[in-house]
Amino acid sequence: MIAGAVVLVTGANGGLGVEFVQQALDRGAAKVYATARTPRTWSDERVVPLALDVTDEASVAEVAGVAADTTIVINNAGIGGDAPIATGDIADIRATFETNVFGAINVARAFAPVLARNGGGALVDVHSLLSWLGVAGAYSASKAAFWSITNSLRLELAPAGTHVMGLHLGYTDTPMVTNVAAPKNDPADVVRQAYDGLELGEYEVLADEASARVKQGLAAPITALYPQLAG
Repeated sequence: MIAGAVVLVTGANGGLGVEFVQQALDRGAAKVYATARTPRTWSDERVVPLALDVTDEASVAEVAGVAADTTIVINNAGIGGDAPIATGDIADIRATFETNVFGAINVARAFAPVLARNGGGALVDVHSLLSWLGVAGAYSASKAAFWSITNSLRLELAPAGTHVMGLHLGYTDTPMVTNVAAPKNDPADVVRQAYDGLELGEYEVLADEASARVKQGLAAPITALYPQLAG
């Protein structure tokens, strides 16, 4: 699927984004649109840097017009933000949702018809194990919403032949979690698993044991995921 494909990556400057671009090239992509608010320079002539603000519908529409030959979209752009839901600044909470939820929706809506015109292709949504674990306030809530959105998009876009895959991962060594003192995944390993799963037609990829464990815990009593409630 990736060999010969035209891939668009949002958030291409980040730790995962860079890997999504480079590994697409390594797997034989014909072209990669590397998008970010401030695009960087790439050495491979197959990379086309584009400015994109996923929270701006006009910006997304403009990029969808330029990148009209796209066959795979990596919906990767996101921001941190663990403002508590009950007490955090509502502006911070809204900002987190604007990027992680509505920004992702903007990209999916703009590129759904592009992918359909180009034979269906694929949409890859980058989630988190925190989609299933509400320990990070606004960030967890935004990723939970994005997960639900992906489930809906999977059904809505299937008639057009578009394959929608979700990627879940725990702490990964990217700038977003620089200050987290915990074991972290290698971004290269996460992206390799994502592309392997896409090639195999998987609907969901759990990139580490932590993600698998948390998802499995959804079927257990609520106190299994949140032992602090068991007292």
